[in-house]
Amino acid sequence: MKKLILATAIAASFVSTVARAEDAKPDNEFSFNAAVVSDYRYRGLTQTRFDPALQVGADYTHNPTGLYAGTWLTNIKWIKDAGTNTNTSTKGDVEWDIYGGKRGDIGGGFTYDVGGLYYYYPGNTLANSGAKNANTFELYGQIGYGPAYFKYSHALTNLFGTVDSKNSQYYDLGANIDTFYGVILGLHVGHQTVKGAPNGVSNSQYSYTDWKVGLSKTFDEVAGITLGVAYVGTDLKNGVNVTPTSDGSKNVGKKGFVVSLSKTF
Repeated sequence: MKKLILATAIAASFVSTVARAEDAKPDNEFSFNAAVVSDYRYRGLTQTRFDPALQVGADYTHNPTGLYAGTWLTNIKWIKDAGTNTNTSTKGDVEWDIYGGKRGDIGGGFTYDVGGLYYYYPGNTLANSGAKNANTFELYGQIGYGPAYFKYSHALTNLFGTVDSKNSQYYDLGANIDTFYGVILGLHVGHQTVKGAPNGVSNSQYSYTDWKVGLSKTFDEVAGITLGVAYVGTDLKNGVNVTPTSDGSKNVGKKGFVVSLSKTF
């Protein structure tokens, strides 16, 4: 009996050691991601005229400190739709994001994430805008608790080509809830405030609220591919405070479904 107890203890110790080894993360961790989406929506607004987008990215994390950096690219159409690009046949069709920051635990179940994000649109020139181009830099801070989070973003430049819009802000409240069979329920509501009053006209007419309800599931049996579907919408009105698509017929913030297929490796 004593030998059996000793053997069991040794086996349990071995299993525990293996589990800890498997759970341990390397100091320097790299990951890559790729996705296809039926419509690239950002803060509720279509960036691709309701057409599909191909998106790729790469991330680096220094796990001991929580410091991270990354980059992400996607095709877009909104700069051309704005009608201000000097050469609509070749410019303003790519968004390139570059970001970095620090994340970690605060204690008591709370987490934090702070950093900066630069939105770069190669070659874009907004000929009819005092902002000159759409490139934008934001600082952000996020507090999380369990599946819920609140994130605040603050623009240190003009906001996506809007004249005199420095110090615009975005508020993001959401949660990613594990429901059943590995299905994640994603809930989000956000509010974009656009600062400034160029030529005496307030930019507040561009402020709006957006929201999203989505479901996603990662299929480990097919190499970790994630399938998602979301219903997205805003309170923007046609012809009032939103730029339409290039044919003038569609509100870029109209309600609709977005389907995505992604993989991280």
